[in-house]
Order: sequence, then structure tokens, then C-alpha cells
Amino acid sequence: MTDTATVAAPEESGTANKHLGLALLVICAAQLMVVLDSTIANIALPHIRDDLHISQGNLQWVVTGYALAFGGLLLLGGRAGDLYGRRKVFVIGLTLFAVASALGGFAQNEGMLLSSRALQGVGAALASPTALALITTNFPAGPLRNRAFSIFAMLSGVGAAIGLLLGGWLTGLDIGSVHGWRLTFFINVPIGLVAAFLATRVLAESEKSRNSLDVFGALTVTLGLVSIVYGVEHGGVPDTSGHTHWGSGETLAFLIVGAALLVAFFVVERRMKHPLLPIRILTNRTRGVAFTTMFIVPAAMFAMFYFLSQFIQNVMGYSPLQAGLAFLPFPFAMVFGAVISSKLVAKVDPRFISGTGTALAGLSLFMFSRLHVNDSAANLADLTHRWVGGGMSPVYVDGVNYWTQIFPYIAVMAFGMALTFIPMMLTALHGVDERDAGVGSGVLNTAQQLGGALGLAILSTIAVNAITSKANALVAQLPAGHGAALTPAQMTVSPVGQAAFTHGSTTAFLVGAFMMWGASALLWIVLNVKHSEIQGDHTAPGAMA
Repeated sequence: MTDTATVAAPEESGTANKHLGLALLVICAAQLMVVLDSTIANIALPHIRDDLHISQGNLQWVVTGYALAFGGLLLLGGRAGDLYGRRKVFVIGLTLFAVASALGGFAQNEGMLLSSRALQGVGAALASPTALALITTNFPAGPLRNRAFSIFAMLSGVGAAIGLLLGGWLTGLDIGSVHGWRLTFFINVPIGLVAAFLATRVLAESEKSRNSLDVFGALTVTLGLVSIVYGVEHGGVPDTSGHTHWGSGETLAFLIVGAALLVAFFVVERRMKHPLLPIRILTNRTRGVAFTTMFIVPAAMFAMFYFLSQFIQNVMGYSPLQAGLAFLPFPFAMVFGAVISSKLVAKVDPRFISGTGTALAGLSLFMFSRLHVNDSAANLADLTHRWVGGGMSPVYVDGVNYWTQIFPYIAVMAFGMALTFIPMMLTALHGVDERDAGVGSGVLNTAQQLGGALGLAILSTIAVNAITSKANALVAQLPAGHGAALTPAQMTVSPVGQAAFTHGSTTAFLVGAFMMWGASALLWIVLNVKHSEIQGDHTAPGAMA
């Protein structure tokens, strides 16, 4: 973060970097690993759920736990790099990430897996912001540095989709007694350790700052956000009778404590000499709109990956590898959209580009909300009877065609995201002083990660409630004995459970669509910065994460 640290040019660092290609490979490999881990476990979720006996309500924490720790500590990770040396913090982050990945691969229960995912998030929060800053430290200003930033941003943008594809392939590779989902964690171990080793050889270190670390700010903002997300998740999970916990003492306590900690964070930051987050970053209307947009958009996008990956496997019957391949349109459409968006930002105002992008993403989610299965009483009774008798798989679909109902809208979503991310990235950093450029990028990345985590928690709550309500209604329609014969575990994977899951997922998709359209309206109505203004900025770009 350049507000408090002087960046050493490669020539001045004492270890002039003669291996720029290898340096970029190390930085980008680390960033790709960090970003794709936000989705690589999505494809494996059904297998993780069955192997470790995780409830559907708690399953989303496999994704949310990582994103929350990652986003909550991004500002602290970047600040630590300024104070103690970016290469040093980068190496520590990669090593911690690799160790946490090994623990996740060996996990024998829900608690161990969720703890390892949170620890992965901590390692990612140390490695990711310092990775971006290390490009400035190691690459001379000019074409080389600009090219490095472009490659970094592209990998950050498509990493989520690559994670789904890689996760699908690995999940299907059961090796002896090692279940394939564990490989989605083990693969990070050699990559992380090799990258950490090479970083000490090919990356130059930055100069250190004499300013103090805002530990109180980091603790209050992280604990505050964790408390609120947990409160939202806990409040919406139904008990055995189908009732939620929104009015429970535990839910209210976490929500109140979380809100109080966030208020304390902003109050203290105003008074700190060297705050974790200078309040001046947030007071500009243009940046406020950009940060808000980048908070909302990942929430709906994370939900798309989370629910659609399970729908494709559980309901449509795709293997993990097939499910990963089903998302292949995403990186291609993302790259195509990024090329177009990069050209448009020089000629068109951001609100038109990103407003269109979020509108297209909303359309994609709306079309996903129209997916359905035949959940008539007669059909479910027949399917349940044959399934309990062992005569069929619980997978069934009535009229869902991948090529016409899923493929095109994955591409539309990716294209819309590309139109949104690049203009919002530039807008978020528009007018940021040189001393605040690093923290500005940190806020942008934090908004994306925490928006995804909090949004997924809320949409998962909505989905779980819809699933429970639908399952109860469907069981009540079955002939006597059909529903009562199912255990809770059987109910999850039964035809009734799949129909209920479809209803819950489509409900989440519909809410996500309105979130995207709300972001689109915000951009069209409120954002008024001109393309000529953001083109005049010389601040180094942030990254899409």
C-alpha cells in the first residue's frame, strides 16, 4: 500500500530482477491459486457433504468461510506488506495457504474442514494484496509493468471459472482410498510451496515502513463482519420442525455485536494517525458507487456458481468433470468481454458499460430461475417408490436442456461481469491520491470478497428456507408411507429432495437477478463520472478477484 511505504524500484532494491518472466509466473501462479480456490470446492460440495456428513445448511460455509477470512483480512494483509516487506509477507501467505490446504485435504470432519478453509483465507489475504504490489516492486514502469498488470487482472477474472473446471476434474479422480474432492486441496500444496521458494529467489523486496500496524482496526472490522455473516446464516437455518432462528438470542446477539464492532471500527479509524482504512477513500461519491457495485455483483455471481454447480450434478446427473466442463463458457466469454470492455472504456462512460453488464448478468440469473423439474404429486410418488426400491437414480429432469437453458446464460453472465469489472475497477481508483493507491485497491478487493461471502450467506438462507418449505409441501402430497419412509439423509438426495433443492436454487437465482438489476439502476442513475476523467488517471490498476 503506497500510502505508507516507499516502493523500491527493481534497480534500487539491491537485487535487480533479471528474471522478470519467472517473477511474473510466480506472482500470477499465486494469484490464480488464491482466486480459483474461491470456487474449486463448489463442484466437490455434494461429495464433501456425503463424505463428511455436512448438513445442507452448513455446506455453504465451505465456500463462505474461505471468502470471509480472505476478504476480512485483505486490508491487514496489504498493510502488513507495507510495514514488514511485501515479499516476506507474500511468502508467509503462500506457505500458510499450502499448510491449510494440506489440513483441508486430510480433514475427517466438518469442523476440521471449515477451520482449514478459514486458514486458507488468512493465507490468501496475506498473499493476494502483496502479489499485486510486488508487480510494482519488480517491474519497471512502462510497457512491461502494464503488460504484467493486464495478465494479473485477466487471471483474477477467469480464475473462478478455472476453479470449477479443475475442481470437476480432480473430484472425479478417486485414487485408491483418497476421495477425489481431497485432491482439490492437495493440489495447492506443491504449487504454494514451490511458488514460495521461488519468490525468495526471483522477487525483489520492497522497502519497509516505520508506521505502526492498526491491529485494533483489523480485529474490529474482521470480527464485526464474521459476526454479521454468522448471524444471517444461523438465523435462516431451519430446525427439525422447519422453523428459522431469526428471533433467537444467539442470532440477535451476533447481529448486534457485529454491527457494534463495525461502528467502532469507523469511529476509531477517523482518529487513528495511520488507520487501516483512511475514511477519505470512502467519502467520494464516484468511488462509493463503484465500491457498492463491486459489493453487490460478486454476491449474485458467487450464488450462481454455488447453486448451479450443485443443480448440474445433483439434479441433472452430471459427473464432477462434466459439471466443471459445463462452466467452460465462462472463461472464454469473460476474456471476450474483457477485450471489448477495455476498448469501450476509452470511448464510453462507465455507467453505460457497467450498467449494461449488470443488466445482462441479471437477465442470466432470471433465466436460471426458470429451471424446473416435474414435481407433480403423481410423478414424485412414482419416482420415490422406484427410488426407494432401488430401481432408479434420484436424478430426474423435466425439460431442462443444457445447451439452450444453461450454456448461453453462463456465457451471458461472464460477458456481463467483464463489462462490469473493468470500468468499475478504474472508477473505484479514480481520483485516489498516490499515497492511497494501495489501500484503494485493497478496499476494492475487500468489497468483492466480502460482498460474495455475505451475499452467499443471505441467498443460502433464502434458499434453505425455500427448500424446507417446498419439501414439507411435497411430502404432504405423497401417498401415505412414501414420505415417512425416508430418513433425513435419504430426503436430501431423494426425488423430493431434488425437487425441493431446485425450488430453493431458483428462488436464490431470482433474488440474485433483482440484486444485479438494482446495481444496474444505481449505476445508470447515480454514477456520473466521464470516461475522459478516468482515462486521465495514472494510478496503477487494481485486480479483479
